[in-house]
Amino acid sequence: MLFLVAALMLLGVVLGTVAHAPLTITAVLAAVIAVWLGVFAIREHHGRRRTSAD
Repeated sequence: MLFLVAALMLLGVVLGTVAHAPLTITAVLAAVIAVWLGVFAIREHHGRRRTSAD
């Protein structure tokens, strides 16, 4: 998952509008997205485990 975030960030820096933003802002936003995806993955994992136990 972190590889995907890094690849998308690199693609954005090279091709997208994020190239016009400072690198610090880009890094902070990438970290926020990574945390968000991590929380989502953990919630999904716990939700599936809880559902399968019933």
